[in-house]
Formats: sequence, C-alpha cells, structure tokens
Amino acid sequence: MEQLQTEKKSLNIKKMCLQKKNRGIISANTSDSSYGKLSIALSILFIFSSFLLSAQEAETPTYPNFKVDGTLKNKFEYASKTNMSRFSVRNSRIGVAGNINPYSAYRVQVELSNEGKFSVLDLSGTLKPIEGLSLTLGQTSIPLFNSYIVTPATMMFANRAFLGKYFLSTRDLGFLAKYDFLLGVIPARLEFGVFNGNTINDPVWKKNMSYGGRIELGNMQGFRMTAKIYDYPNDETTHFLFYGADLRYEQNNWKVETEVMKRESKTEFHTDLLSYYLQGAYTIPVRTKMFEFVRPAVRWDAIDGQPEVGGFDVNRLTTGIGFGFNNERFSSILRLDYEWYMVNHEMDIFSLNDEMDSDKFTLELLFTF
Repeated sequence: MEQLQTEKKSLNIKKMCLQKKNRGIISANTSDSSYGKLSIALSILFIFSSFLLSAQEAETPTYPNFKVDGTLKNKFEYASKTNMSRFSVRNSRIGVAGNINPYSAYRVQVELSNEGKFSVLDLSGTLKPIEGLSLTLGQTSIPLFNSYIVTPATMMFANRAFLGKYFLSTRDLGFLAKYDFLLGVIPARLEFGVFNGNTINDPVWKKNMSYGGRIELGNMQGFRMTAKIYDYPNDETTHFLFYGADLRYEQNNWKVETEVMKRESKTEFHTDLLSYYLQGAYTIPVRTKMFEFVRPAVRWDAIDGQPEVGGFDVNRLTTGIGFGFNNERFSSILRLDYEWYMVNHEMDIFSLNDEMDSDKFTLELLFTF
C-alpha cells in the first residue's frame, strides 16, 4: 500500500514537471512568434526597398510602377518665456505614388506619428484623359496652400508660417481638376476642386460643399505667382471664405517667397483672420564629412484677428541655419531656428498653452527620401 502511494506521488510530480515544461515551451514559442513576425516585416520592407531602388534605376517607364517617399522629422524645443522644453517626433510620413498606365495614377500617404497620432493623409486616384489634364478623386490637398509652406519635406523652417498652421486643414475628401498649359511662353496651371468641407477621414453628408480654385503662372525656377479663392461652409456656425496671392523667385542658390491670405467669416461666431509672410534663404555649398551645404534663412510673418484695431496682433521674426546634404534618393538637414514673438494683442489661437507664443529655440533633424 505504501509502495502504491509512493508511485502515485512520483507520477504526480512527473505530471507537474511536464506541465511546467509545456508552459515554458508555449511562452518561448509566443516570444519567438513575436520576434518572427517582426523579422518577417523587416525582411519584407528590405526586399520592398531593394525592389524600389532597382525600379527607380530603370530609365524607360514601365507600367504599373510605383515610388515610395517618406519624411522623418524630430525636434527639440525650448520656450524662454516659461523655461519649458520638450522632445517630439513631429512627423513620420511614408507614402506610395505610381502609375497604373499612362492615363491613370494613384497616391497613398500615411502619418505614422504626428505628435503621437496616426492618420491617413492621402488616398486618391487620378485619371489623365488628355495631355495636361488630371482629374483626382479621393482624399487629397485642397487648392489653397503652397506645398513649400505646409509640407515638412520642403519647408524652409522647422515651424510653419502662421497662415499655413492656423487657417485651415490642408486636405479634404473630394474632387480636384488640374490643367497645365502654356500662356505664350509662360507655364500656367488652373485648378478647381469640390470637397466635403469637413476634415480628412470623415466622409460626412453635406448640403453645401466647399469649392475653390487657383491660377498659377511660372514655375519653381525663376518667377512664380498664384492667386486663389476657397469657400468653406462647414456648418451653421462655421463658414469661411479664403482668398489670397503669393509670389516667389528662385535662382541658383537663393530664393525669396511672400504670401498674403485672408480668412473672412460669414457668421458671427468667428472673427476674420489676415496673415502674411516674407521669407528667404541662401544655400552655401561646403565640403565636409557630414554636410554638403549650409543654408541661412530668415522669415517675418504676422497674423491679425482684429481688423478694426491698427497693426497686427502678433508678429514673429524667425532666423535659422541649416546643415544638410542631398543625393539622388535621400536628403537630410539639421536646423537650428530661433523665433521672436511680438504680441500686441492676445489671440485665442495661441491660448492652448503658454509656449505657443513664447520666444522659442528649435533644433530639428529632418530626413526625406
């Protein structure tokens, strides 16, 4: 009897050991599975990137084709008024654009982290029925802002100009038509779009759509000017009319850009806004181990919400210097900017925190591909 009890105890001990071993195997397999999925994802990304580089090297276009682009923008900021500072990943964008055939194209772009938030930026398809004409349907940019003011990869400074930040979202769901042609010997473009007039990733039903257009003369080398107007009936309390014009000149290593825009409220629930900027930069070639150029830049911009009171409510002077390199597929720039705010009257758009209208030092590292 004692021998039988001893054998039962021995059997129970063996079962317990076997269960612990199995649990360890399951835990290890779970861990291995997670690492395996990560390895597979990285491998796919590597193969995808290698295929992309090979495709980009081809001289003759083949269909369908695609091109991957991306932006990684990391920042450190110090606000002198509050003696506060912060690190942030301001943007981490990745996109794919391509052509299905000579007459149709597509664009997809996502924001992996805009100060910690994920969002889909572009989701559109484009038809090109005749030379110079493109018809885009989906989520895309509205014909109001210049890309070099609102797109992180092409901005002159770490922080956007006032009119590119506080006026309106740069994208919406809708339809956009573009037509490129020559006005004599001057390149010209007409744009017209109809949109939901709401926000991205939110396809609401609307009785009154937003619509607007833009005319562009010239190109990015030499003189370029645009004039635009955009009607934005959002809801019963929010209805804006935007209009403005801009002018820029770029030649060799330097460029100058200026723009003025007004947001006119059609309801009594919001005030009008008027803003402008004047900015310029000069690129100095250098030969160092890490950098190919040095780019000093300066900007003056202002914004006003009280037209009946003389002067602009807030003025800002921004100076900066960038150290960067460019090659065929990748570019990088390390920026050091300082902003001086001159506040004549407090504005609600700066009321989120005290750092918004504080003198500010910004260190930015930007990679684009």
